[in-house]
Amino acid sequence: MQKPERSKSLFRFAAPQMFYPLAGKLAPWFAGVAAILAAIGMWLGFFVAPTDAVQGEVYRVIYIHVAAAWMSMFVYLVMAFWSFVGLVMNTRLSFIMSQALAPTGAMFCFVALWTGALWGKPTWGAYWVWDARLTSQLLLLFLYLGFMALTRAIEDPRRADKAGAIIALVGAVNVPIIYFSVKWWNTLHQGASVSLNKAPSMATTMLTGMLVMALAAWAYTIAVTLWRVRSLILERERHTDWVIAELNAQEGKV
Repeated sequence: MQKPERSKSLFRFAAPQMFYPLAGKLAPWFAGVAAILAAIGMWLGFFVAPTDAVQGEVYRVIYIHVAAAWMSMFVYLVMAFWSFVGLVMNTRLSFIMSQALAPTGAMFCFVALWTGALWGKPTWGAYWVWDARLTSQLLLLFLYLGFMALTRAIEDPRRADKAGAIIALVGAVNVPIIYFSVKWWNTLHQGASVSLNKAPSMATTMLTGMLVMALAAWAYTIAVTLWRVRSLILERERHTDWVIAELNAQEGKV
């Protein structure tokens, strides 16, 4: 049996030189999908969904808060995955992917905390309480910031990659703590409205708007990560012939 040609293998995209043009082609499509989904989700959440019988209009912050909170945890797990792949297989692109995800994950984490504070003031009477869910979410933000600071502070890229990967893998333990905190401890934060083992505790329109916003956040994350990966590849591979040729070609188009 003949082995598949290298050009037909997906593994060829593990090379930064091969992944760079692919990322450039895919990013605009995901950005467009994110914009469309965000517009639909905002319309459903702020104009179609009914007013909550208990919380009133303030509950509408969930259309941003929930998507941001979900993505802040999911992005960190993806960071940890790429860090693990980088450590095991020693692939440069894996570490680049991990570092490209971090700023977006940190942004979503901050948005989740900020919108949570806006929701908490009229609901709990305070912008912040040292609740298990809020505290572990704040710790996640510090993990993101620490990861970015450490990988940028170390001049040797290989050492920076490994140090950042260790933080990502160790910090991943905090993600299940965030998710299960409302079950493990007596917290002010409400339980999950969406679960795999029971029916949703909200109206269909509300749930649809929330899920559409989550998909928009997912598509946005992919788009900006791909664009950031391209920048990091050019920075990391700037001394190679193909990057020099690419930069010269870009300057020629300007």
